[in-house]
Amino acid sequence: MPSLRTPSQPPVARAKDGLLIAGILLIALNLRPALAAVGPLVGLIRDSTGLSNTMLGLLTTLPLLAFAGISLVTPLATRRFGIPGMLAAAMGLLTIGIFVRSIPSVFTLYVGTLLLGVAIAFGNVLLPGLVKQSFSKKFGLMTSMYSGAMGVGAAVAAGITVPLAEGLQCGWRGALAVWAALAVIALLLWLPQLSRSVHVRPPGSYKQAMKQLLASRLAWNVALFMGLQSLAFYVILAWLPDMIQGRGEDAVFAGWMLSLSQATGVLGSLLTPLWAGKRPDQRSIILVLIALEVVALFCLIFPAIGPVQLWVAMIGFALGGSFGLSLYLIVVRSNSTETATKLSGMAQAVGYSLAATGPFIAGSLFDFTANWNYVFVLMLALAGIKLYTGLGAARPEEVSLE
Repeated sequence: MPSLRTPSQPPVARAKDGLLIAGILLIALNLRPALAAVGPLVGLIRDSTGLSNTMLGLLTTLPLLAFAGISLVTPLATRRFGIPGMLAAAMGLLTIGIFVRSIPSVFTLYVGTLLLGVAIAFGNVLLPGLVKQSFSKKFGLMTSMYSGAMGVGAAVAAGITVPLAEGLQCGWRGALAVWAALAVIALLLWLPQLSRSVHVRPPGSYKQAMKQLLASRLAWNVALFMGLQSLAFYVILAWLPDMIQGRGEDAVFAGWMLSLSQATGVLGSLLTPLWAGKRPDQRSIILVLIALEVVALFCLIFPAIGPVQLWVAMIGFALGGSFGLSLYLIVVRSNSTETATKLSGMAQAVGYSLAATGPFIAGSLFDFTANWNYVFVLMLALAGIKLYTGLGAARPEEVSLE
């Protein structure tokens, strides 16, 4: 697999690399819209189906459970079908899942959500290993680019979903179904990569490698930091529109607030890996990101402190930056492509198992208290734990399975 080279690289090779980068970015663009589109539509879905906030929280929790379950087995599937084949299958399954979710039935709503969660899980796990293998000299830049693309997908979906549903009268099911088109485009652009040999066939026992990872304190710190930042991200993704509407704002404004958080998240996910790549020790970056998150959460509890737009933008930047950094840490804390793929699987399995509890607990807590401030307080407490694990993950060390 080629890496980024100098301008003297042959034109054909440069074209192939350009097509590979475009494919990676388009796949990354697909890994969030199917999830981000749900939050702004929660009110419409609730009115249409009569589901409780607890059950609506499952629409975000189910994909995260799929992320956790699939992440551990993804390296095994990759040994047989290769990274290009698995990513193509992921885009196909994502298309199917989005369509199934849009069928008029509560049952298919949840089945389709689970299917698209499985598809996104494959992309989540495989992209760090592919970046490590294909762009070994520029993985900070590539991590920045593809994590930024994920943020762009989430921001656009959060912003235009309500206008699609109401302004264009697509209904909430139609507004969810439209994202299948983006998955089809990604699949078509990715098909040329199927001819490239990108199989990850790690030596030794997969079971033994997992035992080594589970015994590594560094691997656990990477996994827990990823899990805690994901928990906070998906609570905001699932419930921020309802939180904003609870202050008397309308659904369109609430949807744009979610879009704002995702847009500033794009900025965070673009800048943070580039910043991290300039230093071997990322602990100071952890301190800055957690400080921004804590200030934003505190100010969201007390609306009179300042404009909600500022705090939404701040928490979006902090969570986006934490996400980009967690992906970067998977790559930079691994000593090889094989280790990166396995650490990615382990970190995302553990991390998303933890993250899956977030939207469900937040929805249940609001059902019980009728006050979103209790959710913000919980997130503040978790930020303290995230600081501890993040500082451990940011030390200049490497996980080795050799």
